[in-house]
Amino acid sequence: MRNLFYTLILIVGFSTVSVAQEINWVTLEEAVELQKKKPKKIMMDMYTNWCGPCKMLDKNTFQNKDVADYVNKHFYAVKFNAEGNETVTFKGKTYTNPGYDPAKANKRNSGHELARYFSIRSYPTIVYLDENANLLAPIIGYQTPQQLELYLKVFKNNEHNNFKTQQDFQAFAQAFKPEFTN
Repeated sequence: MRNLFYTLILIVGFSTVSVAQEINWVTLEEAVELQKKKPKKIMMDMYTNWCGPCKMLDKNTFQNKDVADYVNKHFYAVKFNAEGNETVTFKGKTYTNPGYDPAKANKRNSGHELARYFSIRSYPTIVYLDENANLLAPIIGYQTPQQLELYLKVFKNNEHNNFKTQQDFQAFAQAFKPEFTN
């Protein structure tokens, strides 16, 4: 009887624990290959190990159920350490980090060649690529789920093609009604 009681306590306890939603992260090479089979845009999180806002983005935004569900459905998600030591082949060219210092793995390190290719100078930066892995835009800085929702939907729905001026984007952003929870 006591074992049954403890089993019930464990079941109730585990059923009330909130499990964070996970984004299905892939490498850039995997995302480009997946695009060939099923075209989707790419959302690439350019982060560093030492970046506080990057950690907040992971915890507060990328683990949000609405964000994760939307990204998993409409994008290939790539997480890339912009100061890491990964070797990446993209569009026929291999990118490395020749100045990488393993002793600085969790501190400011040399910028990766791929980050320089995308002109990344601040972290976090989310890089959006179209269905052919061409750059759409880099969006700099921490974003709440609702702030990120705006960009996810702008690029997913090709709204960016309608913006001729900064005022066009601002008008769209002001009229935008977010649906994601914070």
